[in-house]
Formats: sequence, C-alpha cells, structure tokens
Amino acid sequence: MLISGAELDGSCVVDLRCEQGLVSEIGDSLTARPGEEVFKANGGALLPGLHDHHIHLHALAAAHSSVLCGPPGVSDPSQLQEALTAVPGSGWIRGIGYHKAVAGDLDRWKLDAMVAHRPVRIQHRSGKQWILNSAAAEILELERHKTLKGVECGRDGIANGRLFRLDEWLRLQLGSSGWPELGAISRRLASFGVTGITDATPGNSREEASVFRRAIEEKRLLQRVLLMGDLQLPELQHRYARRGAYKILLDELQLPELDQLVADISLAHSQSRPVAIHCVTRTELIFALSALIEAGSFSGDRIEHASVTPDDALPLMQQAQVSVVTQHGFIAERGDQYLKDVALRDHKFLYRGAAFLTAGLPLAGSSDAPYGSADPWLAMRAAVTRTTAHGEQIGELEALTPEQALALFTSHPERPGAASRTIAVGETADFCLLDRGWKAARERLLADDVVATVKDGEPIYKGFTETRGSILLL
Repeated sequence: MLISGAELDGSCVVDLRCEQGLVSEIGDSLTARPGEEVFKANGGALLPGLHDHHIHLHALAAAHSSVLCGPPGVSDPSQLQEALTAVPGSGWIRGIGYHKAVAGDLDRWKLDAMVAHRPVRIQHRSGKQWILNSAAAEILELERHKTLKGVECGRDGIANGRLFRLDEWLRLQLGSSGWPELGAISRRLASFGVTGITDATPGNSREEASVFRRAIEEKRLLQRVLLMGDLQLPELQHRYARRGAYKILLDELQLPELDQLVADISLAHSQSRPVAIHCVTRTELIFALSALIEAGSFSGDRIEHASVTPDDALPLMQQAQVSVVTQHGFIAERGDQYLKDVALRDHKFLYRGAAFLTAGLPLAGSSDAPYGSADPWLAMRAAVTRTTAHGEQIGELEALTPEQALALFTSHPERPGAASRTIAVGETADFCLLDRGWKAARERLLADDVVATVKDGEPIYKGFTETRGSILLL
C-alpha cells in the first residue's frame, strides 16, 4: 500500500509505502507499483495508530443493547422510569450508567415502584455495583445466595438487590450462552483511529483469552489486543494479541491485608507480569503504592485511573516507578457531578495531567469505555481544556498541550506513557490519517477528522466520501 502526500511530524509532506505490515519506504515522490493500493492524503496528518490503554470491550459491546440510566440523558426518577418502561419486549432490561444523583441509593424496592413486571438489572456507572428489582432477584434466587460476599442485605436480613463486584457470578447465574458481538464496536473504534486496545477487565482468564483470539482470527476484532486479567490468564501466542498485566481491584471499604497485596504483586512479578492496580480514591492510591514499594518495582507496573492524586502521592509514585493510565474524558463527562460530590480540597487533584509529567511519571490515556465515551479525541480535548459539560474548569493548571494529549494515546501498549511510537522505515505500519494537517487538527481534536485507519499495513477503516474529498483510493 502507498500513502501519497501525507503530512509527517507536522511539517514535511511525504509518500510512504507499507509492505508486510511494516513501513518499507518514505520519500518525496514514490511511484505506485502495478496493482498497488494507493491513498491520496492531500496533506492530511499521518499519526501513529491510537491505542486505548484501558477499555472493557465486552462490556462496551453489551452496553450498546442497554438502557442509559444516568446523566446527562437521565437525571431524575421520572426520567429513569420512562427510560426503563420504554424498552420493548417482555424479557430482561439491562441498564447502565446509574448515579445516585438520579434517584438516590437505588435498591430493589425503588426499582419495583418503577418496573415490577419485568426483571431489571442496572449497573452503577462506577462498574462495581449492580442493582436488581424483585423480579430479577427471584429469577436469580438471590435469597438463596444472600450469604455470598457482595450481596447486600437490609436490616431485616433480606437481600436488597445490590450486588458488589459480582459480575462473573451474575453472568453465570444468567446462563449467558454467548458473548456480545464485537464487530460493530471494533469498527467504531477503528473510525476513531484506534488500532489497538488494552482490555482491563479483571476477570479475563482462559475462556476470555480464547474468545478474544477467535474474534481476531475471524476478523470481527480489528484492533491489536493487550489483555489484562487474573493470574490464570495464559500467554496469548498470537500476532495481534498479547497477555498484559495482572489486574488488581482495590475498594477502600474492603481493602485486603497489606501483606496479602504485596504477596499478590510479587506472584505476578514472578510470572514476568506487571500489575495494574485500580485506584480511584486517595486511600486506595496510597495503599497501592505502599504495597508496590514493598514488593519492588517491575517494568510496566501501572496505576489505573489515579482519580484523586494529592501532591504527597507523587514522590511515592516516583519511588514505585509506576506508569499512570487515566481518563481525562471524565472531566468532560462527569465533571459537573464531581464538583458537587468531591470535596473542594480535592478538585485540583482530579484526573491530573501536567503534574504527572512534571514529576517525570509516564502518563497514558484511555476511555474506560463503557464507563466513559470510547472516543479518544474527547479525552484529548478534555486533557487540554479541563472543561466540564457546563463549561466549568477543573484543575486548569493540569492542562496539557494538544501534542501532549495526543501522546497519551500513541505510546507502546506495554509501555504506557513512554515515548510515542514513530512512523519510520522498519516500524510497524499502524496509522491514523486525518483529513487536514496537524496545525489545524490540533485546534479541534475531533474524531470527525479521521479519514482512514491502517493496522499492519492494511486499512481497517476508510471514512472518505466524495463530498469530503480529502482522501482518494486510486
């Protein structure tokens, strides 16, 4: 494949040839070979393919058949009831994105008042809680399982419909015979310029590894995959899939013994695997860093989210030698709620950017989809503007430049936050091609500007049209 007239490094316009998945030539005027596929870029910026460093692909696919149950689309109990009762059919209703700002601390009784005749399960937007109505509780025989860790009961001893960190149990109880189809989601990611993803689902194990591999081989999953998971997750011997970090979830209300966490980290390191530790509160962060320092550093160890990072945590992060993988898109999507829910003293510590870079900490970006938008360009804009949906700014001193924001999504999957991948002879041919030069694109940071996405020297997205005229296939 030959890409003609692409802007490289924001300055020079070149031709670029791809062969066997690699960049084989870069020159001023390369001649197309007989039968060679040619893209005419017309000066559009050619960028390294984007990598989403933290996403939940199966959950994202399932979310597309779910009901949004939280802001901004749903903001009060009447809107929630309207959204749930509007679902056609008579079977299960699956909701996502709930926040207590809608109808308080939701339980089965409140849900029964909205929908009693159909089983309902709603996921909190944090991803760690499900809420069932009574019809759902009966189908799942919740009373019989109420002693299971994660099933919450009221003072009367009756299960109130709230389940914590029980996704795998819920899936088994539902008897799901298959996995969500990934094709549409993968194509959507490709339209954003995404050539690779890190699936950060903690329960990924042998079965999930097989599912991902099969989807790749059947060309339903177009992106390269770095798969996080549990300690039983096997190596993935595949050109487009690799085993990633051991994922550790921390919950401030149920923290493990420090010695146990240190032992778990050390076990992962003994398998030559880094760890990725979920930290959304300052307590979780300090606890995780203490364990990492005790266990000893290992290349690739990561802190996921780092939602609240006080200044005194930065030296500990340096000592632990961790990368930070965060979601600046939450500033745009949830920022107005954060201003209400998060203590004023912590506003300046939310989803930081510049402070990490100043401290020399590798910083990478991600969507956390479906808990956030899967559009990496939204996250880039938020990293630059630090602006909420209502126009408020959060931590303006943490703002990044457009170039720094882009770099959040162009580092190597296994070295998040390290130097961006380069476009050079001999390098892997994974690209995101824009319909304009970088000077114009950096002022917009919009997914609409993506006109082609190339993985391994082959196009996985071609968004050009006759009216756009930015790119032609000759």
